[in-house]
Amino acid sequence: MNVSDLRGILTYVPQFREKVFVIAIDGAIAAHENFPNILLDIAVLRSLNIRVVIVHGIAKQMEDLAASSGVALSNIDGTGTTDEATLAVALTAANRVTHEIMEGLAANDLRACYSNAVIAHPFGIIGGVDRQFTGRVERLDTAFLNELLDRGIIPVVPPLGFDGEGRTYRVNSDGVAQTIAEELRAGKLIYLSPQPGLLRGEGLISQMSVLEAEEFFKKSRNEIDEGLRSKVEHGIRACKNGVGRSHILDGRRDEAILGEVFSKVGIGTMIYANEYTAIRRALKKDVSRILALTEESVQTQGLVKRTRAGILAQLSDYYVFEIDRSIAGCVALHVHPEEKKAEMACLHVSHAHENQGIGRKLMLFVEDLAKEKGAAELFALSTQAFNFFQQKGGFREVAPDFLPAERREKYENSGRNSKILAKHLTAGG
Repeated sequence: MNVSDLRGILTYVPQFREKVFVIAIDGAIAAHENFPNILLDIAVLRSLNIRVVIVHGIAKQMEDLAASSGVALSNIDGTGTTDEATLAVALTAANRVTHEIMEGLAANDLRACYSNAVIAHPFGIIGGVDRQFTGRVERLDTAFLNELLDRGIIPVVPPLGFDGEGRTYRVNSDGVAQTIAEELRAGKLIYLSPQPGLLRGEGLISQMSVLEAEEFFKKSRNEIDEGLRSKVEHGIRACKNGVGRSHILDGRRDEAILGEVFSKVGIGTMIYANEYTAIRRALKKDVSRILALTEESVQTQGLVKRTRAGILAQLSDYYVFEIDRSIAGCVALHVHPEEKKAEMACLHVSHAHENQGIGRKLMLFVEDLAKEKGAAELFALSTQAFNFFQQKGGFREVAPDFLPAERREKYENSGRNSKILAKHLTAGG
């Protein structure tokens, strides 16, 4: 890792610190030669105070055990019928993989705990067929998981569930990971798969919104590898139920987790929840509220003075963040298409809603919008909030000659001597 890599990682640290990442490791990845590197990635996450829960699969191990022992498996992924012989194989496989994970974490000086936090009940009879020892997750012991996380311990969760009488059931690991991510309000759900991610033709899909992913899944379901299909389906559900991001990564790649989490482009497929549902385009009726919202900052010279006529003339450039029909923040995006540059302006959040992440959401929204409009560079002018842009947004200070000619003339005539911050925009996120 070089210095620029480390600096890139550090820009994400404030955003991810103390957040929960649920990492679901496919059984095939746990058996792969790159598995020790994955555990090293997890050690990096923990060193940055990111809370980690590990869920693992066992399909590959079950197949290997069945082949060596001559057992005919009734089902390997925890969704079909699990007979008694298959459950016995699943128990052996789960114990083996869990132990290997615990060994690897110990080798990286990480504390971990084998967790029986999944409370399950029988899947029951479906279509006249008794699923026997296949289980359905009934609930999680979230208090137990949170207690472990609070103490810096990594819960390791096998694809097994237990009922109130101590009976064991085989459950699907992708579904368990989804449920844990939802219950713990995880920032990320990361599936490590022996697949590169979702493909469109020969190309990797780097990111999709939940709506885009649902549409793609419906149209292309039969073309997606069966094991990958489960991860996509559960990743979509997780994002619809409160998880910010679901990632599907090729666990065979070195530094797969770090390359995805700490990079704008990433190496796999990211499905993201719509964080911008509270952001909408400004309307005429909002102009007076925008002026009132920004008045104090204008008086303290944090923002340049704007007039009603000026905002109305560029109204299509303005957006507001609305909470309970009240405007909590605003921002504008002025595009300079010939230079492929765009300006983020009038970014402001009301005092009553400070320290809630609204400013960052508005900033990320404008960044995505600038990309959509074809901008390669995003810039902002600031007299007092330049630290925010640099620390939270990854902006750098540039010279006035960076500005488009028309904007530079206004800058020089203003006499404000604002710092000019810029950021190169890349595909992905």
